[in-house]
Amino acid sequence: MTDLLVKSGVKNTLDGYQVSKAFYDALDAEVAALLEDAARRTEANDRSTVQPRDL
Repeated sequence: MTDLLVKSGVKNTLDGYQVSKAFYDALDAEVAALLEDAARRTEANDRSTVQPRDL
């Protein structure tokens, strides 16, 4: 799987918490699914530009 996240950004956002490797893997999978859904909606609307409304 491709890493879609910047781990330091996640770690900074969750400042004060320990973050497990499994969390990063699960979050990466969630982001990948979100992007795939957005791409499907973009295509379904005959567009090539992904927009906020596709989320």
